[in-house]
Amino acid sequence: MTDPDDDKRMAAGAAVREIRDGMLVGLGTGSTAAHAIHAIAAAGLRIETVATSAASTALARSLGIVVRDFADVARVDLTIDGADEIDDACRAIKGAGGAMLREKIVAAASDRMIVIADGSKRVAAIGKAAIPVEVLPFGAAFVSQELTALFASVVLRDGGRYRTDNGGMVFDCRQAVAQEWPALAATIAGIPGVLGHGLFLTEVDAAYIAAAGTVTRLERRSTNR
Repeated sequence: MTDPDDDKRMAAGAAVREIRDGMLVGLGTGSTAAHAIHAIAAAGLRIETVATSAASTALARSLGIVVRDFADVARVDLTIDGADEIDDACRAIKGAGGAMLREKIVAAASDRMIVIADGSKRVAAIGKAAIPVEVLPFGAAFVSQELTALFASVVLRDGGRYRTDNGGMVFDCRQAVAQEWPALAATIAGIPGVLGHGLFLTEVDAAYIAAAGTVTRLERRSTNR
């Protein structure tokens, strides 16, 4: 049986081969994205990067990778990140690591976004993983009330003690009442107090998924974002 970490490393290595010297590369957050950061460092690429979290920034810099402040960046050539779930249409759920808002901003700024994952993250249809929703603490009670109309389960991460790098709180939401994903995404985003959510329905352009030592590439059929 293949170690999932070995599969993650294989997927990361395949994705990193898309990087060319001179690119500005977005670095995702989480254990799988960390494999990509290590692979970038090992490849000795002459690039600059932006990172979606303090943890990824620290890891990249410790490996000698140049990390720029994204606040000064308008466009990114390529972003590599992980996912909690991804289907064959490259729709994904992200945010177990709490960085989904920054990840979505960097993805929107990227000419191309690639997800890397082990085979356990590939699903026939997204929706089993929790959909994280980042909220302004000031509006936590109101947002919780609104989310309970959309999901069967709405749980405040770590009882409210957890904070993102932005200072936001996170609700992990499961069992959407209606799984019409674009409509649900728009409804969540429209709730006052919501800062971001983990539905990535159009951002992902391709995915490298490794299972049992074999890497499969998925490419979005439509390039429209």
